[in-house]
This record gives sequence, structure tokens and C-alpha cells, in this order.
Amino acid sequence: MDAVLFDMDGLLVDSEKIWFQVETEVMERLGGQWGPTDQENLVGGSMPSTVAYMLRVAGSDADPEDVAAWMLAGMTSRLAEGVEMMPGAAELLAAVRHAGLPTALVTSSLRPIAEACLDGIGRHNFDRVVTGDDVTRTKPDPEPYLTAAGLLGVDPARCVVLEDSPNGVTSATAAGCRVVAVPSVLPVPRAPGRLVVASLREVDVEVLRELSVTVL
Repeated sequence: MDAVLFDMDGLLVDSEKIWFQVETEVMERLGGQWGPTDQENLVGGSMPSTVAYMLRVAGSDADPEDVAAWMLAGMTSRLAEGVEMMPGAAELLAAVRHAGLPTALVTSSLRPIAEACLDGIGRHNFDRVVTGDDVTRTKPDPEPYLTAAGLLGVDPARCVVLEDSPNGVTSATAAGCRVVAVPSVLPVPRAPGRLVVASLREVDVEVLRELSVTVL
């Protein structure tokens, strides 16, 4: 194992509930309604895909750039008040850093949202940060994880990724990485080269190393 790559929303920080609050407010502004099923359709997606979906559901002709700005303002203002780490996240990050392993944060969120979360997560925990602004194609495309591996100078096949969404798992798997899935909003099935756990509390560096050498 040459590096460990972490997703952000729903994996390290408990932000999915904040996304839901902001999406609900923006949909009300668009004259539409928002529910859990709508959020499920967008977990692990990008801002452009979220905005397009919201405009379609609301039947609104609002400017997509305006809607994205509303979303961004809502998220950053809430995250500036502090972020809640997921169970076991802080401990795993500390253990990975103590082991001397290179790390990257790989998120579909835009850079301002990632920056707001990093204030709480700890910037020192990551050697590289890849956001939705840094790639042409976001998750479930493999580009985000291939980009992170390239920045770290490591082979994706020698990386272990920690994810919470089907989109993220698909992205990491397509990049050739081994994956630890900690499902949040949507279930993630078991598969070769993939470990599915209920919480990051079930994961330590030894678990990651064992997964990295699992024969497919």
C-alpha cells in the first residue's frame, strides 16, 4: 500500500444532513419540494449534476449559476460554524499519518466547501486535495482518483480508497484502487477488492494493508 485516499462528505464529515437542509431551502426558493429520495439520487455527485436535477424537478428556468451560488453560500455558511466528524474518522486519519503513508482528500464538492471542511478535519492530514474544481469529469468517473494518485506519484493499484457512496466506490474501482466502503445514505454491495463496514471504527492501518494485498 503506497497511499490512502479519502472521500469527504459522508465519510469523514457528517455533512449529508447539511446538504439536505441547503437543498431543501434552495428548492423552496425555486418553488419546488425536496425529500429523502431526491437526496439519494444525488449522493456522491457533483454540483452541476445537483443543480441540473433540482431545476428539472422544480420545473424552474432559473440560471444554473445562480442556483449553484445559492447552494455554495448555504453550505459554506453552515460549515463555517464547524463540522462534525464521522465516528472513527479522526482516529483513522491520525493512525494513517503516524504510519507515514501519503494521503489525499478526493471530493466532488467544490473547493470552497472542501476548504470549509478542512478547517475542521485538519489540513495537515492530507498531502494533496482534489476537488470537483480540479477535474473535468467527477465521480463516478475514475478521473478524481487517478488525479490524486498522479499528484502523489503512486500507482492507483497500490492505493486504498475510503468511500461512502456508490458513485465514489465506482470511481475508485474504475481507477484500479482497492476500496473500503462505509455506506451512509445508500447501500454499497460487497465485491472483490472491496471491504464494506458499518463504521470507520472498524478500520485501522492493518486492515487497510490486508485489503491492499488481497488477491482478486
